Amino acid sequence: MKKIVSVLTTLVLASSLVFAAGKEKPGKKTLIGVSIWSSTDTLGSQCKRIIDAAAKALDVDVMYVDQGHISEQVTSSAETLAAAGCDGIIICNSASAEMASVIKTCTKNKVYVAQFFRAIDPKANPTEYKFAQQSPYYVGTVHENEIDNGKNLVTILCNKGSRKIALEGWEAGDATFLLRWTGYKAGIEDWNRNHPNDKAVLFDPQYGGTTSDTGRATAEAILNAHTDADALIVAGGGGDTLVGAIGAIESLGLKGKIRVVSTDFLADLEKQLSTGGMTAESGGHYADPLFAFMLVYNSIKGNYETSKTSFYDITFPYLYVASSADYAAYAKYFVDDLPYNAAEFREMAKLSESDLAKKAAALSIQDVQNRRK
Repeated sequence: MKKIVSVLTTLVLASSLVFAAGKEKPGKKTLIGVSIWSSTDTLGSQCKRIIDAAAKALDVDVMYVDQGHISEQVTSSAETLAAAGCDGIIICNSASAEMASVIKTCTKNKVYVAQFFRAIDPKANPTEYKFAQQSPYYVGTVHENEIDNGKNLVTILCNKGSRKIALEGWEAGDATFLLRWTGYKAGIEDWNRNHPNDKAVLFDPQYGGTTSDTGRATAEAILNAHTDADALIVAGGGGDTLVGAIGAIESLGLKGKIRVVSTDFLADLEKQLSTGGMTAESGGHYADPLFAFMLVYNSIKGNYETSKTSFYDITFPYLYVASSADYAAYAKYFVDDLPYNAAEFREMAKLSESDLAKKAAALSIQDVQNRRK
């Protein structure tokens, strides 16, 4: 069984801390908004499930806005949630540039905000990064090491024999896609440097949106354009893009001939792994928004200090599966059940920010097994 788990976690919190006095009004139930690309697709519904469970355990109300990773809808979602009276917001944006507007809205309305599945790159987006540092209402971010994720998936493909690798993204310019693409390219460069007589090629991406129909049409176009491709990376997009791509491959008679890897676990991943529809997948990380939720919850309660010079940064581990046996262990604790129960949600809400980061870094199949003994 091949399983790679990245367990790096960092907590960035510089000087000049400002105590979060809390925003709750006496007698008013806490309301936390969730701005998400979709609360109904494969990954989005898993995110909603764990957020709803945590909210119930903590007696918090939750309001969702689905924004489809469309830039205007991402920024307007923050305005909608702030106007609805949310005390805090967690958001999965698309481009980092959108966060300037989101943070401005939240700061103006004194609404705490944290990102999930996303982080602002200080080199690519220095203005937005500085803006995030300076706002006492930008609490922080929970995200993965996407470059390593990309390298790992490409390495899996190359080790399995793929040399002509096609790539399907979801939205051009998406912050997370760009990091994954950097990792794919780095993985190819490493392979070619170590195997100069057996080089691999990564084709330029085409973009399949976030629906199964657009994912299918894009995969067909990619494979018709690259008839020599022996692998396809479906970078992500929530899961529906991958569903469409797998359907396209099967309709073209290429199932089992085109190795497919992706990020975002499918509902039928075990079947796809056992029948050749999928080669490997990274994901299992739908608890990201849970930890962003906890950051915002504790800021609202006045338990966490916020800063005018920095913010909290939690790097979350990916899970990798490359066989139906791998998936069976994952399914027991992450699909059939949640990795945390109500009592654990309540205990998690009492953790310091540094202990919360350690809790995130520890999440794995083995971690859940140990807690369920």
